[in-house]
Amino acid sequence: MLRNPLASPSLFGAPQSAAFGAVLMISLGLADVRSWALPVAGITMAFASVFVLLIIAGRNAGLLLLILAGLAISSLAGAATALVMNLSPNPFAALEIAFWLLGSLEDRSFRHVTLALPFIIAGAVILMSQRSAFRALSLGEETAQSLGVNVARLRLLVILGVALGVGGAVAVAGTIGFIGLVAPHLMRPLVGHDPARLLVPSALAGAALLLAADIAVRIIPATTDIKVGVLTSIIGVPFFLYLIMRERRALGGGIA
Repeated sequence: MLRNPLASPSLFGAPQSAAFGAVLMISLGLADVRSWALPVAGITMAFASVFVLLIIAGRNAGLLLLILAGLAISSLAGAATALVMNLSPNPFAALEIAFWLLGSLEDRSFRHVTLALPFIIAGAVILMSQRSAFRALSLGEETAQSLGVNVARLRLLVILGVALGVGGAVAVAGTIGFIGLVAPHLMRPLVGHDPARLLVPSALAGAALLLAADIAVRIIPATTDIKVGVLTSIIGVPFFLYLIMRERRALGGGIA
């Protein structure tokens, strides 16, 4: 939709907003980590964040404007999450939430999978159903419209699909960053840049990356548990910087 290889759900502030929704439910005592209220709250907040982002940035927003708006929403969601934790009457619950936000699969069970899976499947079905439209949209909005794609409707479907997938996953596993950014780039040399062909391989690669990261944090010797979200961020940030430098070279700017 953004026609930019650096795009990921975190650009929209969706994971941060989904985490805020889940944390709010836990802090208010309306749900525990095995409640359906968590993915519902996460999906609602993820949907709201992306929807607000598109309203603020406008229909023809450039990448810089989208990044600035997404950064503002991410910061607001992070500040709101911190405020909820600070106002929590139970300090042990606040500490547990802080660890949960770092992302972990260690104490998750099949029950958590059943909580997130229906929402993730629904989001995947929505996005997969639009794969041909994504191919046309990669040529530009005007070209897509000339090929019969309803761009406004497609944008809403993308918002809904991202909100369902990100909200459901974050609500039960915490914020595990950079998986959605790294996986497509690993698959493009193998399957090409066609968005329609990239969806399923990217999903499988993301699952494999998360599984590898979870195995790694379990076997790394440490006095305390290393959260999988910490490891993916350590790996993801250098990869993100590499992508930025590669884009600069592709645009002819070189490396300063």
